Amino acid sequence: MSTERKRNARLFDVDRSSVSSEGYSLDGKLDSQRHSDILQKRETLPVRKQKNEFLDVLKKNQVIILVGQTGSGKTTQIPQFVLEAVEVETSVKRPKMMVACTQPCPVAAVSASQRVAEEMNVIVGEEVGYSICFEDNISDKTVLKYLTDGMLLREAMAKPLLEMYRVIIIDEAHERTLATSVLFGYLKLVLGMRPDLKLVVMSATVEAKLQDYFDGAPLMKIYCVHHPVDIFYTMKPESDFLGATIRSVVEIHQREEPGDILAFLTRQEEIEEACHRISEEIGKLGNKVGPVEIVYLHSTLPPDMQQKIFEPAPPPLVEDGPPGRKIVVSTITAETSLSIDRIAYVIDPGVVEQKFYDSRVGVKFLMVSPVSRDRADMRASLAGRTVPGKCFRLYTERSYNQDRHAQTDPEILRSDLGSIVLILKKLEVPDLRHFMNLPAEEALTRALKELSDLGALDDKGNLTKLGNMMSKFPLDPQMAKMLVVSPGFNCSNEILSICAMLSVPNCFREGFDKVKARFVDTDGDYLTLLNVYNEFKRNKEDLSWCDTNFINYSVLKSAQNVRQHLVQCMSRCGIEMCRTYLYGPEYYDNISKAILAGYFMQVAHLECTGDYLTVKGNQYVHLHPSNFLGGKPEWVVYHEIVSTSMNFIRTAMDVRGEWLVDIAPPRYYLKNFPNSEAKQILELLEKWKEEQRKWEREESKNKRYVPRKRGEEVGSREVHRKQEREESRNKRYVLSSNCAWKREESKNKRYVPRKRGEEVGSREVHRKQEREESRNKRYVLSSNCAWKREEEVGSREVHRKREREDRERQWEERKRKCATRKQ
Repeated sequence: MSTERKRNARLFDVDRSSVSSEGYSLDGKLDSQRHSDILQKRETLPVRKQKNEFLDVLKKNQVIILVGQTGSGKTTQIPQFVLEAVEVETSVKRPKMMVACTQPCPVAAVSASQRVAEEMNVIVGEEVGYSICFEDNISDKTVLKYLTDGMLLREAMAKPLLEMYRVIIIDEAHERTLATSVLFGYLKLVLGMRPDLKLVVMSATVEAKLQDYFDGAPLMKIYCVHHPVDIFYTMKPESDFLGATIRSVVEIHQREEPGDILAFLTRQEEIEEACHRISEEIGKLGNKVGPVEIVYLHSTLPPDMQQKIFEPAPPPLVEDGPPGRKIVVSTITAETSLSIDRIAYVIDPGVVEQKFYDSRVGVKFLMVSPVSRDRADMRASLAGRTVPGKCFRLYTERSYNQDRHAQTDPEILRSDLGSIVLILKKLEVPDLRHFMNLPAEEALTRALKELSDLGALDDKGNLTKLGNMMSKFPLDPQMAKMLVVSPGFNCSNEILSICAMLSVPNCFREGFDKVKARFVDTDGDYLTLLNVYNEFKRNKEDLSWCDTNFINYSVLKSAQNVRQHLVQCMSRCGIEMCRTYLYGPEYYDNISKAILAGYFMQVAHLECTGDYLTVKGNQYVHLHPSNFLGGKPEWVVYHEIVSTSMNFIRTAMDVRGEWLVDIAPPRYYLKNFPNSEAKQILELLEKWKEEQRKWEREESKNKRYVPRKRGEEVGSREVHRKQEREESRNKRYVLSSNCAWKREESKNKRYVPRKRGEEVGSREVHRKQEREESRNKRYVLSSNCAWKREEEVGSREVHRKREREDRERQWEERKRKCATRKQ
């Protein structure tokens, strides 16, 4: 594979030296021979025979429901049919529209995009791309995008009408994941507002309820011809399904005809253990059996390692010797997300690991539960795709008929709805009443209550500023809250690394116990994960360092990609990047408080019986055997509960009881939880905290005052402030040359005469005399018609009286003169 192709097709930065480049040209595209072989194989798929029928139905309807069994080719071919039928080119002013195809898990999205890119002979990331959580591989040329259903929901938060898509294809609808159930309801609203948008729903099973939900949308079936499959049951139930699966694989390899084996298990740790034990058991048989290639598959496996499941079985060790066989050990990922050819034998232990949420007590569980009948039938059908096959069910026929549900319950009925309600609030969807599967009212109410306790919703149920930022992170609400508030504890860099490590699978491989002393922090598993990531970066992401310390390199590279994506989200939200000094006294306390700020609802207390009791829900739990805590601390905060033979809390950390009272919402624990030893302790802590706050307030008021000036007395700060206020009220000032008031000791300060002959006395007395003198001053008219002051003439009133008398006398004299002239 060329360098450019590696870059465009990557999901994780892993060692690709083992990946063959045979069949590719220098520009990263397939050579003509390999491309011709792929096209020839594509024509054999059942869906190709019904291409014209599908295009006719698509042209006439806005919604189509397509049913076809796994392996019919609908995941890779239907999107290509749609590209041929619809117009994605738009005017210059509008961007090119795309076709979206959702998948329930990232592995399926990446592998499907790679296969379609090979068939179209293009590079992944150009015309065909994918978008999964924490990674995008698309460009301006992309017209067909494979993405997880959760990513399509998050894109709707930015563009509610999904204007960038011309056709949306919901694949593997029978999985009924939480995001798919919400997408059904949301897309039904969008279709009413966008008549130009088309929806194709693809499923492996027929569901009449699905057709009724979309108002009688046309149903089209893809007809597949399968080889017969013989089904075998055990005579009695198996208590150890892991051991039974390993024995079955070894017996099939010894006794059965050639053909590859597919075995199902529940989780990654079991898969890795099973592969190791199968290799040991077959190795003991020596040359009696043929060689085997053991590969495993789970949802977080890098794409390069996924390709191993498609490689052919190894040849015989010697000519005419026993044939080789490929053994695939997988989780439910192999049921519908990926199609594996040449599978002749399927081993079904009859169990699956599922997430459950008990809305009554508000606790999440990872529980191993029996598979439903429809899922068991789907597993059996994988053995008859190319050759006649056999399915070995490690449970009784009676258990299949009587003890198992007909169908798997939709995830929305058994999940915590917190993250979905947060997304719906962001999308401004009023409620879930128009959704196909309504969750329990209690679960929805509890989700709203928990979001309110986290501060994401206000009292009216509207999204707060904190909730708006939380909705922008592809994380659970608790983890998003922990990340958003981390700058307040001065440790956002450390919390980023912890969030990244919690978002990927377990990074420890078998043998880690030998070197765990280098990384383990006895205060908790969160800090141990942080130490591992920091050491990985400090050693420059060296692969040999990971091998030496029994750490999964690809998982840490995945965590690095997650962290980079979260950094971008924090930058868009304007959240500060900060860190606490590593060797400072508050380093571990700050990190612990930030974690508790998000996970304060997941706290357990050590009871006098020696067991832990969850403060929320009153569930007795035990520390998981894989924990790194140094002993049994009184209070722990945990990440999840795993239920097997007992209830275990996994990824735990030591915290202090008084932190709960400070960090959790006011009176949170005391209001919401039933009586228990933990609640009594919290009540005492609350009273002690309240007394401490009261004492601090009183101490602040009466704190003894240290004099700031020489001569001041030592005393209460309040007494000094009171004295200062009294002195300030009694001060008097006069206006100085700089417009400031100066102090006067006495209002009647003795007056110093400014002129010779003035008497010494009170300033007020002098001013009163001056006013009296001013009133009694007398004036005469000067030559310029102005009055001048004359102290000897008399008062102004006397002058005015004399003036009136003079004017009257002059008038009388004038009248007399006039009378004399007339005579």
